[in-house]
Amino acid sequence: MLRTFASSIILGIISASLSSATITTLSLDPIQGRTGAYMHGAPGAGRLRAMLMKGHTTTIPATNLAYVQYTASIGVGSPPTYYSLVIDTGSSNTFVGSGKQYVRTSTSIPTGQEVAVSYGSGSFSGNEYLDQVTISPGLVISNQSIGDALENSGFKGVDGIIGFGPTNLTLGTLYLDTNATIPTVMDNSYSQALIATEVLGVRFAPASTDSDKNGAITLGGVDTNYYIGEITYTSVTTTAPSNSYWGVDVTGATYGNTTIIPGSYAGIVDTGTTRKCFLIQVTDIYADIGRLTVIYIANDWYSTYENSIPGAYYDLNNTGLIVIPESSAENLQPFNLEIGNATFTLSPKAQLLPKSQNEAWGGDSGLQYGYIGPIGTPSGSGLDFILGQKFMEQFYAVFDTTNNRVGFAYTDHTY
Repeated sequence: MLRTFASSIILGIISASLSSATITTLSLDPIQGRTGAYMHGAPGAGRLRAMLMKGHTTTIPATNLAYVQYTASIGVGSPPTYYSLVIDTGSSNTFVGSGKQYVRTSTSIPTGQEVAVSYGSGSFSGNEYLDQVTISPGLVISNQSIGDALENSGFKGVDGIIGFGPTNLTLGTLYLDTNATIPTVMDNSYSQALIATEVLGVRFAPASTDSDKNGAITLGGVDTNYYIGEITYTSVTTTAPSNSYWGVDVTGATYGNTTIIPGSYAGIVDTGTTRKCFLIQVTDIYADIGRLTVIYIANDWYSTYENSIPGAYYDLNNTGLIVIPESSAENLQPFNLEIGNATFTLSPKAQLLPKSQNEAWGGDSGLQYGYIGPIGTPSGSGLDFILGQKFMEQFYAVFDTTNNRVGFAYTDHTY
């Protein structure tokens, strides 16, 4: 889920040496330069806890919600109230109150600031607090900035968002301190010595039910139980506006023997990108592209992909998914993406929506749908693809703030 901001884009975005690092793994439901009130809390808080946690991994089961987003059960306050929060690397504010209301306790500190964030799929506004946030019993963050959503739209079925995007995305979300950025959950976990490195590992997997407890996130490193072989890393792209998010360069892509992406182009990796309504702004060109799929590519590339599949067409009005005739589905080719020095292959099955999910996506039970769709603008915009949830259900993903890079690895469910 991409956090919108006017100057760029509006969108509906370790290695063996880490084996001794502090790592906390959280299963999912399927500082320099800060200003304003957000420097409260000593950076050394929790160091004793961190020492006791060395080598410890904590896993909390949760659910892949309705096939289209992953949520985690996160505690706020003391004693904590637990909220179902969307895991989002495409935005950076954390807030509660879109479902279950924010419960203030003795650890809730008003900052005197108002907060407002717009997303491609919704928005919220309210008041900003500092509060205790419980990721797991072994990872409890002090004085984490939390939005209390007094007004919100577009968040049916969830209580808010936990933001894992770059810190700069919080700039301009506060009032009165409009020049402040807000330390994220990862920032504070690191500054309070609760994790040894600012790295987020994400394990998603194809869901078999609409409440599948099949995902995990790892704060402070990666979990070797969730990937196969080596992790391939690539630096965060320098191309705007993708460089404001977890942006990467794809150096080429093919569908079978057909070239889809003809060279190096920038896009983003976004855990919060599923089937949403987006409004894209690129050099003052707007395109409302409706209910989209979960892996997006530039319109011209998508046309090549669709034309390579006999009889395929885009179902914009009902599902925002590509429809693939049964005869063509049986003969789909692999979709190969070149990232870093490795090739990441979406198998034919990985490009298809299981028919058991058609109703959940608003589709016709007799049709076969696919996951790859048009982003709404032609290539060359600086944000030419989004590797969303369905991509990460095939590959393990690593978001490494410490080294300004993104990593991918194969998993036991890639094929």
